[in-house]
Amino acid sequence: MEEQAQNKQVGAIAIISQYIKDLSLEIPHAPEIFKEIKTAPKIDVHLDVKSEHKENNTYISEISININGKIEEKTLFVLELSYAAYAEINVAPEHKEAVLMIELPRLIFPFARNIVTQSLTEGGLPPFMLNPIDFAALYMARKQATAHKEEKHN
Repeated sequence: MEEQAQNKQVGAIAIISQYIKDLSLEIPHAPEIFKEIKTAPKIDVHLDVKSEHKENNTYISEISININGKIEEKTLFVLELSYAAYAEINVAPEHKEAVLMIELPRLIFPFARNIVTQSLTEGGLPPFMLNPIDFAALYMARKQATAHKEEKHN
């Protein structure tokens, strides 16, 4: 009996649901701007990850993606997406932060990437596919930046 309790989803990530928390696509100069698309637009992508504890072992992990597309210096589009997963996380406490900031975002990113591509295409824009994201590198960079800030303040 005790062995069964120990084996109950130890090391498991169970996604309860994933969802679009917020989605916005603006094409401020449409339809005139479509005539100006002769080359690939300049694309600027910003991505952020955050997590929030809900109750017991449930958490929300959220990816925020902001993309600005420009033709020369004119805004072609602005896309903002917040995509989240509500999940039960059963891992050792020392691994929880990494799971929430690396593994869970890695699992839901393909869905967020598909939403970005579909939104832009359905908006009448040229197809665009986000490159894969190294969430481990993003996490480590954030940890180093936080440590560096703390060093400066001490």
